[in-house]
Amino acid sequence: MGLLGDELAFGRALTAQEYESVMALGHRKEYAADTPLLTEGDRTGHVVIVLRGWVTVSHVTDRGATRLILGLRGPGELLGEMAALDQHPRSATVRALGTVEATVIGGDAFRRFLATHPRVSGLVIRQLTFRLRSADQERSALASLTVLQRLASRLTELSRTAPTGPYAPSAPGPGATGPVVHLAQDELAATVGATREAVAKALRLLRTQEIVRTGTRMVEILDPALLALLAEGHRD
Repeated sequence: MGLLGDELAFGRALTAQEYESVMALGHRKEYAADTPLLTEGDRTGHVVIVLRGWVTVSHVTDRGATRLILGLRGPGELLGEMAALDQHPRSATVRALGTVEATVIGGDAFRRFLATHPRVSGLVIRQLTFRLRSADQERSALASLTVLQRLASRLTELSRTAPTGPYAPSAPGPGATGPVVHLAQDELAATVGATREAVAKALRLLRTQEIVRTGTRMVEILDPALLALLAEGHRD
């Protein structure tokens, strides 16, 4: 399972000249916390490149009652490229976590630029391929892993990664001994495709075994090795 974007984000993969040319295509815009940058089902065709801050990428399930967080995207990430290329409705909602600054580029301008810059077009194709593979892995995990396994896998992933975002692990604070992932239980549930109640039950089990410690919007990892084993399906 993987929640975070490509290790080499679109903006950081561009040369300095390419970066300047791409940014000149659009305009900068600031989004307040919890504001949608892109909305699922919309027929808009623009793309967004995150300059500062972090966003969630989420999809509403078929039943319409559950929001599934598909990814977290930070500085340098290109968003909305699929709708810009195939001109179909948006497949997900992108929402700001805290204040976000981004460059907004019209779909027509973006497509024309790609047509005359094959290397940049190749970077977009690489990103699409990466995200499709990641989505396949997520669907497989949802179908084959228990909530406990999915939760253990997600906490392991986030505790090992150090982006400067709202979900980033922090250094241990007073009384803490392991990395701390800052998540509310409903947010954590949305990242593993489970109900809040199911995640709360799994967290109680992890606390009982002294694998994690929880608090307000935080999960401290006390035993990373055992958590990783649980993610792989070992229960003993």
